[in-house]
Amino acid sequence: MTSASPWWAPHVHADRRPRLLARNRIAAALRGWFAERDFVEVEASALQVSPGNETHLSAFATTAIGPDGAAHPLYLHTSPEFACKKLLAAGETRLFSLGPVYRNRERGALHHPEFTMLEWYRAGETYDALMQDCADLMRLAAESTGATTFAWRGVEADPFAPLERLTVAEAFRLHAGIDLLASVAPDASTDRAALAAALRTAGIRTAPDDSWADLFSRVMVERVEPALGRGRATILCEYPIPEAALARPSPADPRVAERFELYCCGVELANAFGELTDAAEQRRRFAAEMDEKERIYGERYPLDEDFLSALAQMPEASGIALGFDRLVMLASGARRIDEVIWTPVAEYPRVEFSR
Repeated sequence: MTSASPWWAPHVHADRRPRLLARNRIAAALRGWFAERDFVEVEASALQVSPGNETHLSAFATTAIGPDGAAHPLYLHTSPEFACKKLLAAGETRLFSLGPVYRNRERGALHHPEFTMLEWYRAGETYDALMQDCADLMRLAAESTGATTFAWRGVEADPFAPLERLTVAEAFRLHAGIDLLASVAPDASTDRAALAAALRTAGIRTAPDDSWADLFSRVMVERVEPALGRGRATILCEYPIPEAALARPSPADPRVAERFELYCCGVELANAFGELTDAAEQRRRFAAEMDEKERIYGERYPLDEDFLSALAQMPEASGIALGFDRLVMLASGARRIDEVIWTPVAEYPRVEFSR
């Protein structure tokens, strides 16, 4: 039986409250974990001159009015990444942020226009250290709620089990029978025709106007992601350079980057990078991403020149963003993200909660 009652109706809140209290316990435990390891908690301003420059990220735009009455376009940040990297350039070596971020065009069981992101950085350390962090934090979330398994939509995983580590190329071969890197050249250019032919052989639909990135995403969504994080969480690493705009190339293979994502129960939990510090290369990648965004969505976002200046001074570092609400979902058994957010944004239309 369902009810159209709003989240603040007493009977709805009473059902939601145990998961919300679990959320608070997890947040407190995470902050304690970081404090024990000498991380500094930072608060990144939500208003930025650029919300990020990735093709498929959509931002909320606003306008700041100066004392002189002049209008200045600003955006709500989609991630605290640019601000955190400026702090690395300023001299911080271990920092984390736990706070709200904003993404437009997103609403569903796993998406909310305002959600909480846990982001942390380690200067002078490789992204392998972040993999161990992920294992520790999942275990901590389970201990905070008393959960022995994480579950979502009938898929379960043991939060205490060692993480599976799989490269993207291995995942494409294993779950789709596709040799992904055959379509990526040593200079990281891509062969769209070769990948399209591989998809057709694997029985995956293609369209004449599909870009290489479109084809890559289709395999990920249809074949790879549903198979990840079953029984135990999966680290999916070594993304092709075109799918890792903010990550540095792997020293072992110039076709792939030091990027990994954490999956559990088929749900993407985190996205990590060995951070790119080449400002000129970052500018080139951002321009390419914005060209693609303009092609698909008819819009582009400005570059944060201050960020690019800071990037040139930033030390070698690794960084990761984890969807805190999704972690709470898996640890508390929630079915959708709204159930673990204290005050969800008004629905359009409003979600119905089970009584």
